[in-house]
Amino acid sequence: MTQKVFPISSARAPAPPHDGRPLVDMLGRGLRDLRISVTDRCNFRCVYCMPREVFDRDFKFVTHDEVLNFEEIARLARLFAGLGVKKIRLTGGEPLVRRDLHRLVALLAAIPGLDLTLTTNGSLLPRQATALAQAGLKRVTVSLDSLDDATFRAVNDADFPVARVIEGIEAAAAAGMAPIKINMVVKRGVNDAHVLAMAERWRGTGQIVRFIEYMDVGSTNGWRMDEVVPSAEIVKAIGARYPLEAADANYTGEVAERWRYRDGAGEIGVISSVTQAFCSTCNRLRLSAEGSLFTCLFAQQGHPLKHLLRRGAADEVIVNEIAAVWRARDDRYSEIRTADTAKQHKIEMSYIGG
Repeated sequence: MTQKVFPISSARAPAPPHDGRPLVDMLGRGLRDLRISVTDRCNFRCVYCMPREVFDRDFKFVTHDEVLNFEEIARLARLFAGLGVKKIRLTGGEPLVRRDLHRLVALLAAIPGLDLTLTTNGSLLPRQATALAQAGLKRVTVSLDSLDDATFRAVNDADFPVARVIEGIEAAAAAGMAPIKINMVVKRGVNDAHVLAMAERWRGTGQIVRFIEYMDVGSTNGWRMDEVVPSAEIVKAIGARYPLEAADANYTGEVAERWRYRDGAGEIGVISSVTQAFCSTCNRLRLSAEGSLFTCLFAQQGHPLKHLLRRGAADEVIVNEIAAVWRARDDRYSEIRTADTAKQHKIEMSYIGG
């Protein structure tokens, strides 16, 4: 199977000049965050993201020549920073399968005023955490869907043990990355019984667990609404054991709703993309590994930038293109989600970057 992408033709008329004003989209949202996928490949086959029956040995991933090189990514990142982007998150696929990723981290860490972070499944962190930290990576988010080894191996479908992911978290902490965020996608009947254990494991450690509602990302994970565990249910379950209180967002557009333990033992977060859509404050763009720009996690279409880079386009031309894409943006998928929209063809999360 080959990943289907629906780009706008690169032969269309040049974008109008950017006038230098802060970028605002059709719904009045400003641009703040950029998520960069450095690869569409992963060493896991998590059932909610890259199910093995689809992403098998016949699946056609993006080739090496099609992927943006580190210098191309860094150039785009500098242009995005000039347009108001304050935070870049490196994603995949699994970003740590991209060879010598610390080189890219060093390039991005040199951009003034940029908050740089990375999301990983943690499997390769034990041997890469030190090099990433030395290159300038200050924070990392690790996906971990259960502390129960049998459940975790079933979810990642790669027979990978929990202990190695925890080793990666500890390696990142030892390298000075803090706080580490630990993401758990909660799916009813699969790992919802393990929510409290996850909260307890990281309570008081300085790390932050974030519980994510199971979403209809892509078109291959067989999503159903009855498998979604509402974040309100998760907060209630944890709060019954360890009283919680709501905490203010760190910034406008933060995806996680924050809850503090009343006894001072840290905090948790919940990401409620299904039951409490946050489209109205979404300030994120996504750049795929082969250089297409996506305005929503649930996008059906991308906007190519790679042809501009490789044809020698001036920075001004690329900036105009990015500005035009953002100003035309009107996505609000989670606000209008229905059983029918969930069945629409969407680009896979492993391609766009989560």
